[in-house]
Amino acid sequence: MSHTTSPEPEIHERAAQPYLGIPREVTSGVPDAVDAAFPALFAWLGEHGAELSGPPFIRFHEVDGDGAPLALEVAVPVAAELPGDDLVRAGTLPAGRYVTLVHAGPYRSTTVPDLAATRERLHAWIAARGIVYGHETDRGMALPCCVEHLQVSPGTEPDFTKWRTELAYLIVDR
Repeated sequence: MSHTTSPEPEIHERAAQPYLGIPREVTSGVPDAVDAAFPALFAWLGEHGAELSGPPFIRFHEVDGDGAPLALEVAVPVAAELPGDDLVRAGTLPAGRYVTLVHAGPYRSTTVPDLAATRERLHAWIAARGIVYGHETDRGMALPCCVEHLQVSPGTEPDFTKWRTELAYLIVDR
C-alpha cells in the first residue's frame, strides 16, 4: 500500500459513542503521553471486562497557538456505557456532523507524507470552507471533539505502510 490519504475530506453525520479513556496533559510530547497511557488503559479494560466496539483513538481536548496538543485522552469506544474510576474516565463522543480524512502511512517521517502532513491538509480544507471545530482559549484552542481513530496501528500491524488513521473533527457552531 502506498502512503496515501483519502482523496478529499468528507462530512459525515455520526451518532454519540460511549468510550473509556485516560486523560493526559501533554508535557513532553504526544508519544510520551500516548505510549504510557495505552498499556494502562488496555490492562484496566481487561480487568473490568469491557467490550470494545471499535479501534482505539486519541481525543485531543486542547492545543496551543501552534496546534501542539496540550491535553488529550487515549481511549476506546465501548459497546455500552460503563463507569470509570480514578484512572479511567467514562465519556461520550458527541453526536453531530464531523469532517473526516483518512491517513495511510507513518505517524512521523521525513521521506513520505506523515500524519502531520495529513492533519495540515485537513486544517487547510476546513479553513478554506469556514468550518469551525474549536473555540479560542487563553492557551490556544479548545476542541469539543477532535479524534484520531487508530484503525490500523503499530499495536496490530508492524508495517507502517499499512497503518490507517482517521481524523474526525466535530463541526461546531460559531
